[in-house]
Amino acid sequence: MAGAPTVSLPELRSLLASGRARLFDVRSREEAAAGTIPGALNIPVSELESALQMEPAAFQALYSAEKPKLEDEHLIFFCQMGKRGLQATQLARSLGYTGARNYAGAYREWLEKES
Repeated sequence: MAGAPTVSLPELRSLLASGRARLFDVRSREEAAAGTIPGALNIPVSELESALQMEPAAFQALYSAEKPKLEDEHLIFFCQMGKRGLQATQLARSLGYTGARNYAGAYREWLEKES
């Protein structure tokens, strides 16, 4: 399995501060409900492929958020430790989302550094 482009914590902070990143928490609903990075949209990795292939209106109805566009520059995926985030990033890129990147430090690093 090939790697995928990643984003570091300082880069993620800067993207979030400037409002340029879309953040996707690909952990289970239970994990995300227990705490997530502010502003992240929870789409479990098991649902991601169908979610990214939905019509925009269906995506909006299901997730109460705008569907990302193929050309969006900073689509950041993360999970708890990094593995599902990597899977999600590879999946999104295989579907044509060229700006998809994995926050490799994942939620674990965010919790350590941000709380």
